[in-house]
Amino acid sequence: MDKQKIYHSVKLEKDKCVGCTTCLKRCPMECIRVRNGKASILYELCIDCGVCVRICPYNAKVAQTDPINAIFRYKHRIALPAPTLYAQFRNVASADRVLNALLALGFNDVFEVARAADYVSAAVRKLLETTTARPLISSACPAVVALIQVRFPELLPNVANVLSPKELAGKMAKEEYSKKHGVPMEEIGAFFITPCPAKMASIHSGKSRYVDGAIAIQDIYGLLASQLRQQTAEDLVKKPDASWHGVNWASGGGECASLNNSSTLSVDGIHNVIYALEEIENGKLDDLVFFEGSACEGGCVGGPLTFENAFVAQNTMRKLVEHMREETDESAYEPPPVREDVFKQPWEPRDTLKLSNDISEAIAMMDRIDELTKTFKGLDCGSCGSPTCRTLAEDIVLGYAKEMDCVFKLKEKVGQLARQMADLTNLR
Repeated sequence: MDKQKIYHSVKLEKDKCVGCTTCLKRCPMECIRVRNGKASILYELCIDCGVCVRICPYNAKVAQTDPINAIFRYKHRIALPAPTLYAQFRNVASADRVLNALLALGFNDVFEVARAADYVSAAVRKLLETTTARPLISSACPAVVALIQVRFPELLPNVANVLSPKELAGKMAKEEYSKKHGVPMEEIGAFFITPCPAKMASIHSGKSRYVDGAIAIQDIYGLLASQLRQQTAEDLVKKPDASWHGVNWASGGGECASLNNSSTLSVDGIHNVIYALEEIENGKLDDLVFFEGSACEGGCVGGPLTFENAFVAQNTMRKLVEHMREETDESAYEPPPVREDVFKQPWEPRDTLKLSNDISEAIAMMDRIDELTKTFKGLDCGSCGSPTCRTLAEDIVLGYAKEMDCVFKLKEKVGQLARQMADLTNLR
């Protein structure tokens, strides 16, 4: 059941799992099962959203990321901080202190992902002028893109075919560093400082050409906090390059705000995003020009691999953006030009769990699933180890479960056997 076809950051530590079903009930993709007292993950459906990592009371779900010492595999090392990183430090008035703290950890240079976000915004604005897809859907959140690839493949033509800010940041960072220092690109390692496992999964899936690893914000926080305490004014050699528009991407609605278009919608929280995508799929939001979906509540500042409380981080980010806006002469601000290398090939569906490769057999299995589902009470209690009665029926047809896993079916069977035994007793 744990067969993996692509890289996943979210892993299960079975020795910590007690089979409590908390994750089973909250997983938005219904890809967790509990069998024999332990959880397992159907990786064909997993989108690495990190909900299970956040809510598991026993820390049995973890997100695998790269350790900080992984950067030393490369002669030249560049940090790619997500703007969310700045919001982890309540008393940091500007991003420059965080950027310089990263240099003190062994990075040779720092390239702000927020700067790349400005270029992605320019590309999306161009797409809005040329595409007929309505609404155009943001491709910035890899968990949302994976969700569409798995559950809403008919919406893939609506997904913006542009590089994510982290991928573009890796490309720009390596190109600029290589040119400035005269070193070959293969000697340069670019590491994203990530707030979520989905971005880690997207990097190590084999499709990332310019980002070489991902370090969790929560893993690097302590080291950065220590450097910030020791920091002096003389240490501040690196200055921020990104605009407040790019930094604001860390919060839900930040990308929409950068487009200067009133016909946009921003939705955060993966369950809310699923509901919104269902509305789009049903043609109920065709009046929208652009849709921004964030798997994490509050946007990336609410990522499961962050350190600071999500609400505190949102407030810190708001104050930082306001401070940057006050120091910006908006009349003199010019958005960056459109880079043609930002555009990529259209998105494709992802292989998912199939009933059968034979169409007629798959149809027969679907009929069997429908029949089985009708025999259950429809309470979706999760006691059987499957998240819903429908998924239990699917698991039975696929051979992962049996009908007696349903406690109500089992109760009926036990009652039937008890009556039969009573009848036999009375015959004697």
